[in-house]
Amino acid sequence: MTIPRKLPDGPMNLVGLTRDKLREVFIAAGTPEKQAKMRVGQVWQWIYEKGVREFDLMTNLAKPYRTLLAEHFVIEVPEVVSRQVSMDGTRKYLMRIAGGHEVETVYIPEEDRGTLCVSSQVGCTLTCSFCHTGTQKLVRNLTAGEIIGQLLVARDDLGEWPIAGAPKNETRLLSNIVLMGMGEPLYNFDNVRDAMKIAMDPEGISLSRRRITLSTSGVVPEIAKTATEIGCQLAISFHATTDEVRDKLVPINKKWNIAELLDALRSYPKLSNSERITFEYVMLKDVNDTDADARRLIKLIKGIPAKINLIPFNEWPGSPYQRSDWDRIQAFADIIYKAGYASPIRTPRGEDIMAACGQLKSATERARKSRKEIAAEAGL
Repeated sequence: MTIPRKLPDGPMNLVGLTRDKLREVFIAAGTPEKQAKMRVGQVWQWIYEKGVREFDLMTNLAKPYRTLLAEHFVIEVPEVVSRQVSMDGTRKYLMRIAGGHEVETVYIPEEDRGTLCVSSQVGCTLTCSFCHTGTQKLVRNLTAGEIIGQLLVARDDLGEWPIAGAPKNETRLLSNIVLMGMGEPLYNFDNVRDAMKIAMDPEGISLSRRRITLSTSGVVPEIAKTATEIGCQLAISFHATTDEVRDKLVPINKKWNIAELLDALRSYPKLSNSERITFEYVMLKDVNDTDADARRLIKLIKGIPAKINLIPFNEWPGSPYQRSDWDRIQAFADIIYKAGYASPIRTPRGEDIMAACGQLKSATERARKSRKEIAAEAGL
């Protein structure tokens, strides 16, 4: 491992650094090499287990060492610009990150879990025609610190850090992460991987890999790496049963078509563990919701341990699509269920605050498109 000779000018944010990177920068700041592993473990637990942001509060570190850390480092998370709470309890945060850019993060409370929908990019490159985020141009990838920072901010808001001296509480308000917010996670693979490794570390946030789901539109070359380097659950933003329709809904299909995507999924390493892949399927009226679509979908995924998550379309200003009628969605789900696949219909959450699936978009995004422009790009 190469140890940097000096740190960059200005304090470095420790949030988002892997254990190996923390060791490097601690040594570069003057930590004796023999103590570095221990110091990493101590600081790691303060940040990710206890939620502490000030070195002065790290009481198991000697005062001179706390001073050394404060001279070189900071512990910073995204700034909450606004916080909205839906009638159903869903919380949407608009967070400001470095450079003044903004991303949205959503917390969804349910009876048996609390799920945080995390963003991985400012904007998105994929321009999926049914997705509000897709109408916002990509600005940049989020750093690992900005990705895991969303989780830290949510835990702040939920009051979920342990209280000193209180009995340990194993009940988690934030128990699951879904990488389904703004951006395509597999176009920011390294930062997403590092952030999720931090989330799964047993001496910090300690989330099981089975409680983390990464959703991709189908970046085929990165799919196998997701299993081997992250190990989380996989969801596919599928949405169509023919290349003609998927080319319009999910334009990345022009690069890696349905057949190529399904080939990658059939050889997905995690399938050996009998873990199901989730196929996300947004229900669009008169576009992809026929009985024939349902039957094609069953044939396409044959041989892949899977469940199909049916998502009633969440409309947004300027959207060229409408939600499928409820009886049509139920008929579609029934065909899939009778073929032996789980086919839950996702309950729309947070629609009154534009926090539902496909509705996220930075409030300050200026390159807004008209309904006519969006429809033209969708080929409608």
